[in-house]
Amino acid sequence: MAHEDRVGRRGFLRVTTGAFAAGLTIADGMSTSACAASVNEIEEAAARVGHLPHRPLGSGRREVSVLVGSATWAREAVEAGIRCDVNYWHKSNRWRDRVPQEILKNREAHYCEISLDRVRGNHETGDIDEEAHYQMVKRSLAENGLRYYDDMMFHFGFHNVTEAKSNRGFVRAYERLKKEGLVRHLCLSQHNYQGNSRVPGGQSAAEILSAVMEDGLFEHAQFFYSYGESESVQEFVRRARQKGFGTIAMKTTRGAGRMVQDQELMKGFPSGTTPYHALARWLTTRTQLDAAVVEINNLDEFVDTYSGAGKAMRAADVKAIERLAAYADREVCRLCNDCQSYCPEGLPIADVFRYERYARDYGNRASARRLYARLETRADSCTACGKCLSHCPQGLAIPDVLMRAHGILT
Repeated sequence: MAHEDRVGRRGFLRVTTGAFAAGLTIADGMSTSACAASVNEIEEAAARVGHLPHRPLGSGRREVSVLVGSATWAREAVEAGIRCDVNYWHKSNRWRDRVPQEILKNREAHYCEISLDRVRGNHETGDIDEEAHYQMVKRSLAENGLRYYDDMMFHFGFHNVTEAKSNRGFVRAYERLKKEGLVRHLCLSQHNYQGNSRVPGGQSAAEILSAVMEDGLFEHAQFFYSYGESESVQEFVRRARQKGFGTIAMKTTRGAGRMVQDQELMKGFPSGTTPYHALARWLTTRTQLDAAVVEINNLDEFVDTYSGAGKAMRAADVKAIERLAAYADREVCRLCNDCQSYCPEGLPIADVFRYERYARDYGNRASARRLYARLETRADSCTACGKCLSHCPQGLAIPDVLMRAHGILT
């Protein structure tokens, strides 16, 4: 598969950051291929990033790196991350039987998370099933040798507040596993279901997260967060900090990947920084988040991004974030779902734009196209009736952007 976005970003980084890892193998999707970079290259990358600062995750005693890692990274980036004290690993179950030896040898120094989906369907139609989730964790641990998971995450989260309060199947599975010493903490990643035609009674991520936080069973959550975020999400983050509820931002690169591809736009970009470097500084010093995860595809991207972790914003970084936010508000859906219920075709607008983001900003076109192909109603069903337009808080030309996304995702 041709990875247009990844190659483009790597080319950009060679100019702006003196990238050194020429010849890295870039795997599609979950990059667990053998390291293409040498040990010296990984060591050099780690030295350029340095040790990441750590911060308490909510009110617990654990301290996590301000930028966390992911099992979806290329292996050389994981190895460099370990050397830089990245100690929380998102979706560790994706490693299956290929968990890095450094983590297995020093297990207590790392927080490994398992991410579990609903069963018998997708995140919209599937079920929460105590026994199924219990067995999924046990099977995963038997496969990878981690012995236990620090965090058991409910992927995609609840559809609404009522479900969060009344359906305790996932919580009961966690409680059983915790008694057996197989998991230690309970968390979720919450998506937005407001206006989703396939989820009756769906509510916004901010509403559900607030209810989960007040409920007190879950210790922390991951959720969409980037520049230009809605006030409801900002308010949740402020309240979470006050109440000691842990927060980790995900889907943080809102348009940065495609921005790097825009040569005309980049000509006027502030010198001395890059979109991803400025993003890392902003996420870790100008928000009230505990931590964030940024999608990394290779070693030079790791250096470019994670070298900004915990460092104060400079004038160039402030200008960069302003430019990123302005670009994103013009071009990149916030995934708020405000428009979706007004589409007479029942088109899953936010899903289309989420998959477009996977393709254009994360360089993962094959996976994005597979996900898009599974949708019952795709973007080419749009009749350009315009009923969605007045409900977009960004003022996006939704029908036009949908057609563009369709072209990319097919």
